[in-house]
Amino acid sequence: MNLVPLIELTRGGTRECLHFGAVAVVNRHRQLLAHAGDAQWLTFSRSTLKALQALPFMQGGGAAHFGFSSQQLALLCASHNGEDSHVAQVQGMLEKTGLSYKALRCGCHVPGIFTQLEMAPPPDLSYDERHNNCSGKHAGFLAYCVQHGLSLDDYLDPMHPLQQAIRRDVARAVGLSAQDFKMGIDGCSAPNYAMPLSALAYGYARLASGAQDSEFGESFAALGEAMTAHPDMVSGQRRNDLAFMRAGRGDWVTKVGADGVQVVASKCRGEAFAIKIIDANKPALFAASVEVLEQLGWLDDAQREALRPWRAQPLLNARGLLVGERRPVFQLQTT
Repeated sequence: MNLVPLIELTRGGTRECLHFGAVAVVNRHRQLLAHAGDAQWLTFSRSTLKALQALPFMQGGGAAHFGFSSQQLALLCASHNGEDSHVAQVQGMLEKTGLSYKALRCGCHVPGIFTQLEMAPPPDLSYDERHNNCSGKHAGFLAYCVQHGLSLDDYLDPMHPLQQAIRRDVARAVGLSAQDFKMGIDGCSAPNYAMPLSALAYGYARLASGAQDSEFGESFAALGEAMTAHPDMVSGQRRNDLAFMRAGRGDWVTKVGADGVQVVASKCRGEAFAIKIIDANKPALFAASVEVLEQLGWLDDAQREALRPWRAQPLLNARGLLVGERRPVFQLQTT
């Protein structure tokens, strides 16, 4: 495997864990600018795909047709916490399409405000499909089907016209052939695609370029602006995407995916990097992402301070004693 050590964990001066992965840095012209490990490493895009899955809806004028707000466009791209504000916006999206939440086929799980933040839910907690972290994306799927007169019950079938349109537009956005995609089913039951890290980074570099993109400019501009204007809709309290996009001050479009995937793009640079931690360790993923930002020269002092909780740092135990260190052990290679 062409993966390299990215983050090392030591305890008492002895290595305890070593997290391997790969990084690809790409610009909107599809040039590979830097990498660590195999920039072509094939990985499922998971929830980083959401902004690209929204392309058929956006390209078809769905946002204007239904009058979706900027917050609701951000929810198309979200892995949200299921907070009250998220549920209210998803409900609003459904009402604009004339549908009940029971049309959602994303499944139901304990809201992320509890599971993501390791909080015990109250014993009387009530929740439904709207609380699913992917419900915004699915509300967009349903809106597309309503607008185009497509069947609703099977909207997640890979052969459904919606999913075929998504596969087509995602392939165009990342510069691949739709026939070359490796498909799997995501946690929310929607088709998901594996692609080289460099292709995923390229798609986000185009997304961040917004109106400069000759093919999807209007759609990318609207989605990128919605994500950076409303990062609380994209994730939620104490979540990484919220922290990163706030630190980016409107320039960084970021999205985390399950099992160790993250993409960060810069609007002003027209560049993005995609990273995969092969063991899916979240602290290692976030620490590696901050280190990539550092090595690329994207950070000023205020941003370093804002991202300090997410970067590699000394490890303290429950008593506050220094017991070890998490530290980056890679250097980006320019191309």
